[in-house]
Amino acid sequence: MTTDSEQQPLLQPSKHEEVYRRFTPAKKRMIVAIASLTGLLPLFVSGTFVPSIPQIAKDLNSTGAVVSLAVSLSVFAASLGALLGASYSSFYGRKPIYLTGTPLLFLGSMGVASAQTIPQLMTWRFIQAIGASPGLAVGSGVIGDIYKLEERGQAMGIFFSAVLLGPALAPLAGGLAAHYFSWRLMQLSLGFVGIAVFFCILLFFPETYHPGERGIDKADPASLPSWRPVLINPLRPLWLLRSPNLLAVTTAGFMALITDYVLLIPLAYTIGARYGITNEALIGACFLPAGLGNMIGAPLAGRLSDQVVIRYRKDRGGIWYPEDRLRATIVGALVFVPFSVLFSGLLTEYVPGKVGLALNLICLFINGVGVDFVLSPSAAYFVDLMHSRSAEAMAANNGFRSIVMSIAIAAILPMIEKYGVVVTNTAGAVLGWIGFGLLWMAITYGDRFRAMADVGFSTADNN
Repeated sequence: MTTDSEQQPLLQPSKHEEVYRRFTPAKKRMIVAIASLTGLLPLFVSGTFVPSIPQIAKDLNSTGAVVSLAVSLSVFAASLGALLGASYSSFYGRKPIYLTGTPLLFLGSMGVASAQTIPQLMTWRFIQAIGASPGLAVGSGVIGDIYKLEERGQAMGIFFSAVLLGPALAPLAGGLAAHYFSWRLMQLSLGFVGIAVFFCILLFFPETYHPGERGIDKADPASLPSWRPVLINPLRPLWLLRSPNLLAVTTAGFMALITDYVLLIPLAYTIGARYGITNEALIGACFLPAGLGNMIGAPLAGRLSDQVVIRYRKDRGGIWYPEDRLRATIVGALVFVPFSVLFSGLLTEYVPGKVGLALNLICLFINGVGVDFVLSPSAAYFVDLMHSRSAEAMAANNGFRSIVMSIAIAAILPMIEKYGVVVTNTAGAVLGWIGFGLLWMAITYGDRFRAMADVGFSTADNN
């Protein structure tokens, strides 16, 4: 079963394609670079914190389990901030959202750096995460603004590859700062980076939203308030997930990403404790393989997803079937993600010494590659399918995933303490396989799922 919109040749000449020629290739590269920098911020905010958890717990007279709740809180705050940022970016445009978030990042980072109690730490982490949060969802919208369909997967892969320098470098930076200076210095640095990004966007970043398509462009000027922003329900994007295919892909992304957190959040208490690594800098260095896997996996998966779209479109005589892009996720979701987390748990429990450590680092790398073989094509799929509301679609995806993630993360350390690393990692692997099943259903029954709830899907003509 195919809809009328799917039966139009993808390369049919269209005036809509002219909108993608507004910026030169060099200008597009600059836009992607700045968008990637903003997308890097939330991952750096979270990644620099994790290796410092033992030192923060000691400094604030608390425990690692309690301080790790700040990770869950920041994930929740990031999801709320992404929903807010995406909703308002559809009305006011991309640039104003960036210029609002980065000052909040600065204030929150200053507050975290000066926190003397756990409640203070939690409060300022919330503000810090809110400020950093629009980068990923709005950045994905920016990619959709400037690249057409058959270029979008590769561009999204490059964006994610740059963004995912966060998991590669942030834990190392956080660990080095914690070991040789103080975890507070890292937080101060994040604040000043936020201000630097603010001025970079102010001076060099153009508005990328398609001309005349913003909510404010279409609104009656007389109806707009003069002294405050228009009030927009930040939860509105979540209503997009009433579409079964969007919900299936979002849930599959969560189940892939939770395996990453199962490996990394308790790393100091699993791999670190098992192999006698107590130096925060070395703990941070152990995160590098996962980050490098992310960096390599994202552009590969993005380019592969473009090739899959082109190939299957050609086989259908020019008919576009959106779920073809998801075929690029299969190897990552079925093999790389679940087996890497499963083997890491078994290695940590049963293989001692340098051999066990080395094999664990390989598992972290494979997991990093696998997670992005799921997330990168899925992100491009969301932008393809909901092009006019791409930032909102990505915020719904990230927001729902992050809300569930904030609950799941809080359970990881207690579960390891009670049941052990093998049971916990096996549970993560099972979730990964369930995620593969959801992706396979979306690929197989995508047209039927879209027919169940049309939430404003894009067509070949307006993508």
